[in-house]
Amino acid sequence: MRGKLSFFMFLIFSFLISNFYLAYAGSFDFEKITNEISLYQNRYDDFLNAGQTFQLVSINNVKAWTWFNLEITWDMNYDLDERDKLTHYLEVGLVKELIPHFSINYQRIHGTFVGPWRKSSAPVNQIGIRYSF
Repeated sequence: MRGKLSFFMFLIFSFLISNFYLAYAGSFDFEKITNEISLYQNRYDDFLNAGQTFQLVSINNVKAWTWFNLEITWDMNYDLDERDKLTHYLEVGLVKELIPHFSINYQRIHGTFVGPWRKSSAPVNQIGIRYSF
């Protein structure tokens, strides 16, 4: 629970601080790209109710000796899963452009439906290459 709480606090801190344009001389800088709050009514293909989702998305440029993107997505789902009334998904990603259109991407994913066979909510680490077009 402590790990989930610390990531939740990190998410809220990042979302709040990104509403301010902070500029530090030299090695550190911060630039807001977008912050989004969304509410969804979920439906299956046959239009039956699949619950509701509240989503926060925050994407920012951060300079800590080099520029990279910090991307945070947090979903809270109500009544999406028959077994769990309240589920969540948190993804924190760092993206560093290598050459134009190609970036290296690291993401850490936490959630109630992440892990082997959903019996475990163990975090997942993803490392990959991104092509932006």
